[in-house]
Amino acid sequence: MPFVNVTTIQGMLTAQERQTLITKLADVLVEVEGGGNPAFRKMVWVSIEERAPESFGLGELRPSTASVAQFVAARDAQGSAK
Repeated sequence: MPFVNVTTIQGMLTAQERQTLITKLADVLVEVEGGGNPAFRKMVWVSIEERAPESFGLGELRPSTASVAQFVAARDAQGSAK
């Protein structure tokens, strides 16, 4: 029984994007670990944890609520332009 835990920055994903991520991760596990057997899906657990941007850091990179909001707005604007 696989368990996938995704930790991401709060505000990066919409409810629909979270559901899409859960579905696609489950699809991969069904294909790879479950040998393509659709019945394996009921044994796949996917958890998405969202944490405040200030909880993350990589070297000197420290995201903030404002920087995440700016990124999301730019991403969404680019997506709507397609």
